[in-house]
Amino acid sequence: MSDTTQNELVSRRGFLLGSLGSTIAFTAAGTTGLILKASPSNAAPSLVADVTGDYSFQDSTTGCVVTVTVANGVRRIRSNGMPNHSTGQFPNSKNPNAISPQSYDFSLPTNPTTNTRVAPYVIPQPFGIAVNGVLFDPLAAEYYGNDRNSGWSYNALANGIDLGLDDNEAHVQPSGAYHYHGIPEGLADSVTRKGHSPLVGWAGDGFPIYLNRGYREPRDTGSGLTRLGSSYRLKSGTRPSGPGGSYNGDFVEDFEYIAGSGDLDAANGRFQKTPEFPRGTYCYILTTDYPVVPRAFRGDLATSFTKSGGPNRGTGQPPRRPQPRP
Repeated sequence: MSDTTQNELVSRRGFLLGSLGSTIAFTAAGTTGLILKASPSNAAPSLVADVTGDYSFQDSTTGCVVTVTVANGVRRIRSNGMPNHSTGQFPNSKNPNAISPQSYDFSLPTNPTTNTRVAPYVIPQPFGIAVNGVLFDPLAAEYYGNDRNSGWSYNALANGIDLGLDDNEAHVQPSGAYHYHGIPEGLADSVTRKGHSPLVGWAGDGFPIYLNRGYREPRDTGSGLTRLGSSYRLKSGTRPSGPGGSYNGDFVEDFEYIAGSGDLDAANGRFQKTPEFPRGTYCYILTTDYPVVPRAFRGDLATSFTKSGGPNRGTGQPPRRPQPRP
């Protein structure tokens, strides 16, 4: 990805550290809660939710319905997949699908196991579900030359392909499922908190997902706040096959994990203390740099969240073939 493109992305997502939220609240249980609200309709009342526990939210205008219950070591999340915020226009010229309600019902462990090694996932597996009941599903089923076996898969958030994403870096599958490929501005605006970033969802293995403002020292809440960065970097040189040309971020394979080069591990996570987990927990971070939404799991994927097989789920226009190298 060029410096210009990367700077544009960082600028557009700058709210994650600088201006995210002026509200902090306390639930009846006394723990810090998040303000979950409908935007821009305000048809539903704002909900102060301890998102680690039970809560239910619905809005007749946006169509969002989500119910979460926690009991006996299981977090059950049921939703219709409709966001609690405004979206772009769907269908559009690059994404021909209309948003429609889904029927999600996931049971995730409240005490997941942290594995020694991370496990990358592939299409059609999504990564997690947001506190508003919308899926985080970052992978794109578009490949160089329209060939899934080419070894080169398009990065949905780069310039190599236009998937008709809206300002929430989201679009719609043929099934009508609206889903996030990156960081959703609408969601970030609806769960606000001063200080540490809010918890915005749960990964398919049960670990929490946060935005990228965390403590400088992960176990020291008094160490100050910083924007957490991934440990993935663009490879140097040129691609040895397929599209050729310099590694520029248009393809997932343009990046490599370099341990210690950033704040996070190969699953884009780390163990840290948070307002919801004052003793600490492993958690995933949505970063402004690649991969943005993690592409691997640190824990065991919950059976209810596992999805495999079936056709490709690409929803954008066929990939444009890159121009030959000069």
